Amino acid sequence: MENTDQPAALRGHRDLWAYQLAYKLAMQIFDASKKFPKDERFSLTDQVRRSSRSVAANIAEGFRKRQYPSMFSSKMADADAEATETKVWLDFAFDCAYLSEGAHAQLTTDYEQLGRMLGKMMMEAKKFTPA
Repeated sequence: MENTDQPAALRGHRDLWAYQLAYKLAMQIFDASKKFPKDERFSLTDQVRRSSRSVAANIAEGFRKRQYPSMFSSKMADADAEATETKVWLDFAFDCAYLSEGAHAQLTTDYEQLGRMLGKMMMEAKKFTPA
């Protein structure tokens, strides 16, 4: 999924590779966070779930605003900020021994890939403008 060059005919936000990756990662975090201790339910568990879901939501919102490249770019920046926040929560989860080293490494790598995709989308916002 490293390539951010999208198919010519985007029908909706679900066609964006960055959205697909963000959604997949949010679901992986949801599954992993089910194993977090109950006393983390209203803190770490809630925070990491919210921030990871916000990445996909911001990408979807940005897609709807793509006729305005600066607004599209702004929403991709918001998605990137939420992805960075998610990585911080993943670091806490790993350091608290709630995530395995392998799970932490894979999620971190995937979020770094997503960040590169979002960065390219910000730089090339006009490519996403509807015809």
